[in-house]
Amino acid sequence: MTSAPGREHDGPVLRLAISAIGVVYGDIGTSPLYTLKECFGPHVGFAPTRENVLGILSLIFWSVMLVVTGKYVTFVMRADNRGEGGDMALLALALRGVRKQKRLRWLLVMVGMCGTALFYGDSMITPAISVLSAIEGLELATPVFHPYIVPLALAVLVMLFVVQRHGTERVGGLFGPIMLLWFVVLALLGLVQIVTHPSVLLALNPLWGLEFFLQHRLVGFFALGAVVLALTGAEALYADMGHFGRKPIRLAWFALVMPALMLNYFGQGALIIENPEAVANPFYLLVPHWMRLPMVVLATLATVIASQAVISGAFSITRQAIQLGYVPRLRVRHTSEATIGQVFISQINWGLCFAVMWLVVTFRSSSNLASAYGIAVTGTMITTSILFFVVMVTVWGWRWQLAAAVVGFFGIIDICFFAANIIKVVEGGWFPLLIGAVIFSLMTTWKRGVEILAEMRRRDALALDDFLARITDRSPHRVKGTAVYMTANPFGVPQALLHNLKHNKVLHERVVLLTIQTEDIPYVAPSDRIAVTELEKGFRRIVIHYGFMDQPDVPRAMEECAKFGLTIDMMETSFFLGRETLIPARLPLLARWRERLFIWLARNGISATEFFRIPTNRVVELGEQLEF
Repeated sequence: MTSAPGREHDGPVLRLAISAIGVVYGDIGTSPLYTLKECFGPHVGFAPTRENVLGILSLIFWSVMLVVTGKYVTFVMRADNRGEGGDMALLALALRGVRKQKRLRWLLVMVGMCGTALFYGDSMITPAISVLSAIEGLELATPVFHPYIVPLALAVLVMLFVVQRHGTERVGGLFGPIMLLWFVVLALLGLVQIVTHPSVLLALNPLWGLEFFLQHRLVGFFALGAVVLALTGAEALYADMGHFGRKPIRLAWFALVMPALMLNYFGQGALIIENPEAVANPFYLLVPHWMRLPMVVLATLATVIASQAVISGAFSITRQAIQLGYVPRLRVRHTSEATIGQVFISQINWGLCFAVMWLVVTFRSSSNLASAYGIAVTGTMITTSILFFVVMVTVWGWRWQLAAAVVGFFGIIDICFFAANIIKVVEGGWFPLLIGAVIFSLMTTWKRGVEILAEMRRRDALALDDFLARITDRSPHRVKGTAVYMTANPFGVPQALLHNLKHNKVLHERVVLLTIQTEDIPYVAPSDRIAVTELEKGFRRIVIHYGFMDQPDVPRAMEECAKFGLTIDMMETSFFLGRETLIPARLPLLARWRERLFIWLARNGISATEFFRIPTNRVVELGEQLEF
């Protein structure tokens, strides 16, 4: 099996593995707080008998082995897009393999956007359920804290979102050691209980899970809706691959994270077998009484770290979506000079904050939130499997029968988990589906609207060759300096140039037609960044290539043109940009509601001047009204 070569990661593998523990495994690492409790909670209704406990533990163990270890760690992580992972990177990689198949490309784009949309629903529930489940441990220390659980959770979460704009670089070094301590404590707590009741290890036999299904039949199948809580965060292994690399993430999983999780789950199971009343909160009841308050503090820190990782992931995915043209341009602020992946997007941050606050106030407990959790996660897993299959066949060159056998095996598991979560829709699962539908509508509307606008510009554009043929030495008048016209079509005449010529009756001595192209790879090598073409009559064409993880910086790129013999003095250069005011057309090209939505999105995106870091005092904007 082969994949595109990834970027090299500096530093020892062990150091990167410890850092990965803090960022990658926060979500799945805090799932023991609520998973087993929900498997025996009132929403499911199983009695905490020895047979049921062993059956549930067997399902959890083999689900983690097959989905996390088998699907993600062994297979999906090999599908890196030059070192980067995640649904957007996987989509770009899949599209590269089907360049000439328009219908298939459209279908894959829909699948990729669906997975991305569902991720946002997951990123809203994760902070709410994680922090609530951690703080609920205070109730076991003393019932006095019960009225303050929700206010304390809100306070922690508000603080988390407030500090996002400062970035995580300063505190990032603490994430690894804190989560390292967390997993060590998980392992020790579980190991002590397992030593007391070693018979719980019988659950390693998959026949216990099969017997559980045979005994409970359809009800047993729907138990997967609670078991899936043990898998939340599996996508992070793939999404964060670009920050740490495959080896450190795999080392952390096999050496610490997976053993610690399994020991803790089995320890909780042993406790429930010994004392069935422990199902009320098996995680905290596994902790000695004297240690519960410190454990609440550690659990809260762990859940904050888990939430931080999910929020940062939402920023990163949004940034990729902007570059790939699925989302309007938003203000992206880098919070670290050393780590390119650390960014802050205000609109996403406060949108997530509002949604998380609403979830906490509405559901009020981790058990209630568990009823909404799982649909988004399993939906994203299905979209990943579909895109992964396309990559295996079109990029890696696998025979489709073999690829179908591999992906089909994991796909059946994904579909089973998704089906088991369907019953959660009326209990709260409608929320991530609603969020996913809204995000999907926004992304598809923007993508389609941009395509329609581009087609309108191409249709109405004057061919550059014809325009140059009409220019004589005396007409129009040429003035000193350089004019840069940004255009999406490098072979047509920009509307801003025609407007400038029409109103001012002049052309600059040097005219640069500048096109920005985003490639389907994360980063473009500096040697491949710029292409300069010398045209006649003082015209030049510059095409700047960026990857979907690159930060566009037009002035810096223009400086690099000097190595092509084109020296541009920014003080003598003017950037001419067209600003279109979209107005509803009598016969819209989109459904009326989508037309209005696209116009609203276009008006609320930031300008090209800010996005491409062009000095505002060098920009001339020429506006026009355009019926859309």
